[in-house]
Amino acid sequence: MKKNVRRILLMILICITGYCVSSQAQTIYKINDSKDIDMKLSGTSTLHNWTMDAKTFTGEAQFGFAAGNAGQLSSLKALSFSLAVQDLKSGEKGLDKNAYKALKTGQYKDIDYKLISAAVGPESGGKYLLKTKGDLTIAGVTKQVNMDVYCVVNKDGTVSCSGSYKLEMTDYQVKPPTFMLGAMKTGDAITLNFKLVYTK
Repeated sequence: MKKNVRRILLMILICITGYCVSSQAQTIYKINDSKDIDMKLSGTSTLHNWTMDAKTFTGEAQFGFAAGNAGQLSSLKALSFSLAVQDLKSGEKGLDKNAYKALKTGQYKDIDYKLISAAVGPESGGKYLLKTKGDLTIAGVTKQVNMDVYCVVNKDGTVSCSGSYKLEMTDYQVKPPTFMLGAMKTGDAITLNFKLVYTK
C-alpha cells in the first residue's frame, strides 16, 4: 500500500515538474515599440518605384526555448501582428490617399497576420530560419501564405524577427491605385517587408 502511495506521489511530482518546465520554456512576448521595428509596402509604378513605411503596430508571439538554455530557440507556437493601414506613409499625399482608398480603409482599417504553424531550422550565423504558414488579411480578404521568417535571440532576451512576402494586390480584391489624374499607375505586385522586436 505504501509503495502504491509513493508511486502516485512520484507521478504527481513528475507531472508538476514537467508542467513547470514547459511553462517556463514558452513565454508570451509582445512587439516592442522601438526604433528597431519597421514595416514597409513597396512596389512599382509607371513613373517610379514607391514605398510606404510604418513604425507603429501591435502583435504577440509565443516562443519556445530549449530547457536550460534561454538563448536557444526551439519552437514558435504563435505569432501575430496588426498594422493600421493609415499609419503607412509614402511621403506623397496623392499616393497615400489613393492607396488608403484602394485598401478600403473606411471599412477595413488594419492589415493582419496570424501564424498557423512554424518549423524552426538550426541556428546559422546567429539566426534561426523559420518556415511559417499563416493567414494574411488585407482589405478584408484573408489568404494563407507561406513565408520565411528569420529570428535572432538577443542578449537582452528580446527576439528580433524579420521577413518579406511578395503578393498581388488583385488577389486581395484591391485595385492597384493611381494618382496624378491617372498619369501614375502602380503595378499589381507589391512586397511586404517587416522587422519586429518581441519583448517579454
